[in-house]
Amino acid sequence: MQNYGEPLRRFAFFSDISPPAANTIHMNKFIEKHKKLYFYILGAVTGICNGLFGSGGGIAAVPMLQKGGVDVKKSHATSLALTLPLSVVSAFFYAYKSSFRWGDALPLIPFGLAGAVIGGLLMKKIPNTLLKRIFGVILIISGGRLLLQ
Repeated sequence: MQNYGEPLRRFAFFSDISPPAANTIHMNKFIEKHKKLYFYILGAVTGICNGLFGSGGGIAAVPMLQKGGVDVKKSHATSLALTLPLSVVSAFFYAYKSSFRWGDALPLIPFGLAGAVIGGLLMKKIPNTLLKRIFGVILIISGGRLLLQ
């Protein structure tokens, strides 16, 4: 398992935090001992994020799946399989509250489906390390845009 806290040691302003390695080891033991509970929590967190952010559950699901021991590509695929039904439910709730109009969404669907096919084909060819980096860059760019708006 990768130690996600390790890069924090390189920055002096994180020096007051307890050793990340100890926290990671403790978390890994918890996940192994309570794997079923961990994945239930993952599902709940993904659902909440999906409902709040409109299909944003994958942002939480991918790293949590990887932390739970799922391979990089399988975590992306599993996240998609998980967020599909969540997105359908969220869309109906948004439609019920008149937060969007189907007429605005329908023209986008064919292009979204084409993009999904292309992305699925590319994912098979992209190495895991590059896929993780692309995902990280997208998260940083998205987060930066949200913070600056």
